[in-house]
Amino acid sequence: MGIVATQSLKNIISTYLGFFIGAINTLFLYTKFLSDSYYGLVGYMLSLAFVVMPLVAFGAHNTLVKFYSSFKTEASLNSFLTCMLFLPLIVIIPIIGVTYFGYDSISTFLSQKNDAIKPYLWHTVVVAISLSYFEVFYAWAKVHMQTVFGNFMKEVFHRIGVMLLLFSVYFKILDVSQFMFSLVGVYALRMVVMCVYAFKISAPRLVFSKIDNIIPILKYAGLIIIAGSIATILLDIDKVMLGYYVAIEKIAYYNVAIFIAAVIAVPQRSMHQILMPLSAQHLNNKDYKALNTLYKQSSINLFIVSGLIFLLIILNINQLYHIIPSAFSGGLLVVIVISLAKLYDALLGSNNAILFNSDYYRFVLVLGVVLVVLMVLLNVKFIPLFGINGAGMATCLAIFLYNTLKLYFVYRKFKIWPFTIKTLQIAAVIFLFSVCFYFWEFPFHPIINIAVKSTIVTLFYAILVYKFNFSEDITKVVKKYLKLN
Repeated sequence: MGIVATQSLKNIISTYLGFFIGAINTLFLYTKFLSDSYYGLVGYMLSLAFVVMPLVAFGAHNTLVKFYSSFKTEASLNSFLTCMLFLPLIVIIPIIGVTYFGYDSISTFLSQKNDAIKPYLWHTVVVAISLSYFEVFYAWAKVHMQTVFGNFMKEVFHRIGVMLLLFSVYFKILDVSQFMFSLVGVYALRMVVMCVYAFKISAPRLVFSKIDNIIPILKYAGLIIIAGSIATILLDIDKVMLGYYVAIEKIAYYNVAIFIAAVIAVPQRSMHQILMPLSAQHLNNKDYKALNTLYKQSSINLFIVSGLIFLLIILNINQLYHIIPSAFSGGLLVVIVISLAKLYDALLGSNNAILFNSDYYRFVLVLGVVLVVLMVLLNVKFIPLFGINGAGMATCLAIFLYNTLKLYFVYRKFKIWPFTIKTLQIAAVIFLFSVCFYFWEFPFHPIINIAVKSTIVTLFYAILVYKFNFSEDITKVVKKYLKLN
């Protein structure tokens, strides 16, 4: 776990920096500098781009990670890397053509409820292409076990760009239309910077020769489009569907609630960058003992860290909604249910990395298709009844089912399980803290209240984790940085 712990720690720091900047953007700048309707439009546009991205990427980023370590000669490896660079164009070129010739029909369909969406279809397409090639170049760096800079670009760069653009709107340097155009430019620039960095690590050598196992590679790439789309759809389809049922500004309220809950996923996202290539390596080498160790250690570490973040969010959520515009407080229930879903995600550790890099990735495909259909049906049922709360409940239920079945499948096929007795002990600590601290409020300003309660909870939680040695990795990190023996 040495390389995992080292790079994960650096990735967590940069990811939290990104989320800190994102929190300022999401909770304060967007809500103050843009109207609710335009804020909702930004959320809709980016969510649609993320939903389309796996299709546009044609699975090249996941395929690169899975098969990279299986090539043993330089010539075959360069042929494979060349294929991965050009593979997304199979989808990108037709999408550009369809958008050009069918712009009116597509934009009219998407803007049935909200006309403001119609002028921004091209914006969505360019963002989707930028997201796709960014992931390809990031995967290029990942397979060389270099994830830190890419994680910074993924989590921090664009948020700094958005912050600068929002201040430009506030000081009337840009109008809203120019802001939307510049937002696209930020994602395109991020892709270019990641490309330069990836090629600096390992310069591409274009070799257009036959790849021996091209059929399994293309089959995996084709199927991973659906698998990747499923994971993205489970995260973003709710916002897209809200555009059909509710006023565009309510997507802004939902977006804020989702962002707050998404902070729980930061450690998992950070660790996932290094878990993917390591899991692929263990699977390619058939080292199932190492795979099992990675599975358990990643689960317990993520559960501890994400559990603390879960507590800080749930225990402070009422005070947090006192310091942002009152209209956004309607997302309180969304925060709670999505936070539970994100915590369950973290509990699974390297489960996704195992499935996506094994020969059983087809299971994720079949299962995911069923659950996406279920999620769409749940949203169709719940959103008209409960509004944004209905979207939150539908998403939570779908993710819970999806994760439980993935957990069972990995156990069935590999006979490995992420849980230990320490998992139950940590769950008991989280539950105990939730019950004891939720209704405990100080008679101070909300910001001071949040700071005081967070300090107390973090201190007692950290003491328990260290005293009972729930995680050897975390204990070692604490001893290292606090100079304890």
